[in-house]
Amino acid sequence: MKQVKYGNRAITRSKLKRWPNPSQDRDYTIDISFSEFTCLCPRSGYPDFATIQINYVPDKYIVELKSLKLYLNNYRNQAISHEMSTNQIFDDLNKFLKPRFMEVTGDFNPRGNVKTVINVSTDQADK
Repeated sequence: MKQVKYGNRAITRSKLKRWPNPSQDRDYTIDISFSEFTCLCPRSGYPDFATIQINYVPDKYIVELKSLKLYLNNYRNQAISHEMSTNQIFDDLNKFLKPRFMEVTGDFNPRGNVKTVINVSTDQADK
């Protein structure tokens, strides 16, 4: 019988967590870079690699970083496009945190000599 590794269990069971913003009285930016993002191409099944950059101005909540790491690692076996994965990350975090401002960038490594950078922000999402 194949035993599930503890890392896979942690990823499968994970849920995003948030903390109270300790400085709700001011605007400040939180920049998070996740350089080991992976997902699967929905057409070929080949892995896609990217750096996910999250920048936000919190309101009442900030994201707990370990839960964010596990949430992003959950994409590694999903067949999902660059565009969909970046937009889904934005939608999930924006809904969960309700920040004053949020921007998510998916900077995907070149594959087949094509490089893709997807950028989604609250300014764009509100249009």
